[in-house]
Amino acid sequence: MADQQNKYTGALAVLTSLFFIWGFLTSLNDILIPHLKAVFTLNYTQAMLVQFCFFAAYFVMSVPCGYLVDRVGYKPGIIVGLTVAGGGCLLFYPAAGLHSYPLFLTAFFVLASGITLLQVAANPYVTVLGNPDTASSRLTMTQAFNSLGTTLGPYFGSLLILATAVKTADQIAGLDPEQLSVYQAAEAAAVQQPYLWLAAVLFGLAAVFSLLKLPSVSATVPASAQGDITATRAEQSAWHFPLLVLGALAIFVYVGGEVAIGSFLVNFLGQAHIAGLAEQEAGKLVSFYWGGAMVGRFLGAVAMRKVHPGKALIFNALCAAGLVGVAMLAGGRVATLAILAVGLCNSIMFPTIFSLALTGLGPHTGQGSGILCSAIVGGALIPLLQGWFADRIGIQHAFFVPLLCYLYIAYYGSRCARQLRFSNC
Repeated sequence: MADQQNKYTGALAVLTSLFFIWGFLTSLNDILIPHLKAVFTLNYTQAMLVQFCFFAAYFVMSVPCGYLVDRVGYKPGIIVGLTVAGGGCLLFYPAAGLHSYPLFLTAFFVLASGITLLQVAANPYVTVLGNPDTASSRLTMTQAFNSLGTTLGPYFGSLLILATAVKTADQIAGLDPEQLSVYQAAEAAAVQQPYLWLAAVLFGLAAVFSLLKLPSVSATVPASAQGDITATRAEQSAWHFPLLVLGALAIFVYVGGEVAIGSFLVNFLGQAHIAGLAEQEAGKLVSFYWGGAMVGRFLGAVAMRKVHPGKALIFNALCAAGLVGVAMLAGGRVATLAILAVGLCNSIMFPTIFSLALTGLGPHTGQGSGILCSAIVGGALIPLLQGWFADRIGIQHAFFVPLLCYLYIAYYGSRCARQLRFSNC
């Protein structure tokens, strides 16, 4: 038993690198959005097409990825996912060189397709790689390293991508051909070099994983939840499990709300009545939003060994909704601190929803993971919806969209707290 636990510990340690890298890549979108918005003179709705194309890949690719993982296993799925994500990073080079927004959107889709496969393979792998009754705590801990990536991503992205001030449309029109060429080359290089390095890291990780010997495990059902599953239900599709279906909607609104807030932070903090910050300085503060999630996940991984996951979800969701409400109604430092503090509340939401929704699926865990990951498409649609409202009623008031998302998550937590009976409740 001790040797098996040590083997699992090593595998979990290696898997944390995946959570870190896809967190880093995802949070870079928050920096590229204001950059591309300025470079291509886009409105908020057009700028949110970045998140639409990125998270649409989850909807298009998640279910096929779930079937792929069920067929070939976790490790091959991870290797393919890293390779595809690396190819997506390479596409940023011609997109920046050709100054093509459609090609940028294509690159985001390909990159996210690789990350989708990583999520579909790695998330359930963590839940079954150890004691099933502590799956929520274990996934929360690995997600904490995902948050480390999302914390560092905006900071380094601000230094590298937002270092060159983007000119306005009038300023660009006043440049002669030679000056315009120099300016466009500088803007392209700001994007090209970071993503070339990221591609190299992803291909390197794929090579490392191809050489590693990871334990082969199958999905199991927590002993405390076995009574909830009949032999007949075990033969059905994952769609027959209510907590999975409701959990998919919770993942949809959670990712949508979290991404929407992160996507608008740079522009929100740039508002004169909020913080009045320049893009690069506002971009650095985005790290505090994602850093709060990192701190909360490390704390939550310990606390949730004592607290029922459903109750923790209710508490965090209601706190997040309250903070978003304050950011909508206040200004200055109060609004700034309130919106950044939402990240702390986000901390345990994704891993908790994910593990609760997979409870009792047994052999349908791969399919259930694909369904849940396809629900990440909320990150494509909800920011786009908030962008539509921001163009009409302003950024600050448009935050009512994520506020509604958090209220639904509180409902899902209450539903889980009533229905599930864990040994630690």
